[in-house]
Amino acid sequence: MASMRDIKRRKVSIQSTQQITKAMKLVSTVKLQRAKARAEQSKNYTMQMYDTIVSIGQKSGYIDHPFMKPNGSDKKAVILITSNRGLAGGYNSNITKLVTQSGWDTDKTIVYAIGKKGRDGVKRKGYEVVYENAGMIEEPVYADAMELTSDLLDKYSAGEIGEIYVAYTIFKNTVVHVPKLQKLLPLGEYSTPTESVTGSEDEESIKPDAESESAKRALMTYEPDEDEALNAIIPKYVTSLLYGALIEAVASENGARMQAMDSATDNAEKMISSLELQYNRARQGAITQELTEIIGGAEALG
Repeated sequence: MASMRDIKRRKVSIQSTQQITKAMKLVSTVKLQRAKARAEQSKNYTMQMYDTIVSIGQKSGYIDHPFMKPNGSDKKAVILITSNRGLAGGYNSNITKLVTQSGWDTDKTIVYAIGKKGRDGVKRKGYEVVYENAGMIEEPVYADAMELTSDLLDKYSAGEIGEIYVAYTIFKNTVVHVPKLQKLLPLGEYSTPTESVTGSEDEESIKPDAESESAKRALMTYEPDEDEALNAIIPKYVTSLLYGALIEAVASENGARMQAMDSATDNAEKMISSLELQYNRARQGAITQELTEIIGGAEALG
């Protein structure tokens, strides 16, 4: 059994750690309230932007636009959004695993690391990190997302990368955070190529319900033209999704850290209670031993 001095030292150490976890929990709680409000405000806009682009793709038919079709490159670019600090439970590792366990070839995957933890995690697995920005996740601003989007789209247009993904954590509520790997480009999977029908036999074979369905999915009309419209819309779409991912990641990080520090504080309290019980038992044993020695000595003298 450990001595009373050892037990007391360990108890003091755990109490000091508990004070730190309490403070970190309070800081994360305050940060979470602000980040949560921003995430909830931006979520509707981000979702509407995504749904709008999906709708445009589905109703546009086949469009010969660089962002709507594969460009021939087999390189994948992943924007990995994690935190700069740990002590947030499995927050950082869950996001990193989306990339490292995706089955992608490390030689054909490049990483844009937003946050130090994700950068370190993928580097250990052999992935090439071509961009690092630890400050972006501390206080996300739209201008940073726009700058990163511009760089990615330039590389995509030049054929240096063939697919663009973003890995981040969706903020559901204070206790639920869902890691997600979302494809941003190309948008080809959203479009449905049109099928031309020629000849009287084919026309007669079309059923009324098929005609009705075709009418419901009338093709999108662009003004002034498809290229100019998509060149203006798609960069805003990618920027909006990236900025929304940054906002949700900040809220998820603080929520995860608040939970982790709350659990650590509770565990410290349990350990302190257990150590107090051990200390009292050791103290009682020491007192009993001293009394036994005194009584034995008195009997020997008598």
